[in-house]
Amino acid sequence: MPLDSMDYQQIKLALRDCLREEGVLGHTELGGRWHGGKIVIQPGDPSLKSKEISIDDFFHKVVMVRDRLRVLEQKVNANKTLGESEKVELQQYITRCYGSLTTFNALFKEKSDFFSGTGSSKSSAAAPSAVVRRRRD
Repeated sequence: MPLDSMDYQQIKLALRDCLREEGVLGHTELGGRWHGGKIVIQPGDPSLKSKEISIDDFFHKVVMVRDRLRVLEQKVNANKTLGESEKVELQQYITRCYGSLTTFNALFKEKSDFFSGTGSSKSSAAAPSAVVRRRRD
């Protein structure tokens, strides 16, 4: 039995509310000084056209990547077929991805939303993965 669009939208909104309550999705704000700004990608060859991207759009994409990494991390942790060593290995890759994204922390309004990698210390195989700090709404 197909869902009509109203039912689908209500289910979608309810699911988002539940995910926010559980801290999986949260409201993440762009730092005030960046509102209305733009990113300009200038090629080395002056005869080529530069590309401009609004910071708001770029920030939204960074947050989407972060949220998808969180979901991936949860799926790895919940996977029943992966062994512990495989989970640890995948967690380490995810941690490194978080660490690679720390450059974008300057865009976030709240420090609690920052990406966090392993830092300068090396983690052992049994150590937990990176913590992406987030504010609970």
